[in-house]
Amino acid sequence: MITAIVRYRLPAAIGREECRAHFLSIAPGFGDVPGLIRKQFIWSGSGIAGGVYQWEKREDAHRFYQGPWLDGIRRRYGTDPEIEYFETFAVTDNPGGVVLVPE
Repeated sequence: MITAIVRYRLPAAIGREECRAHFLSIAPGFGDVPGLIRKQFIWSGSGIAGGVYQWEKREDAHRFYQGPWLDGIRRRYGTDPEIEYFETFAVTDNPGGVVLVPE
């Protein structure tokens, strides 16, 4: 399992509410992305937004972060995203503290 953290700087014209509204409008579209397990949409008061993604394989992430997705980021925010990949060793789900250990 791979975790990718994606960050990009928002233009000054996009504040918290605009970012939130956009994320809520696009969130349902991530339900059928091949290899995607989960995505968290993130925003920071410092003008950074993005996502924390869990993927089955790194190849799934690389495939997704090209083409239409990358074009959309560039068009909407005027910048390329920073993407950092991590191998996920364990996930604890709450409530209950259930621990998943990916193979």
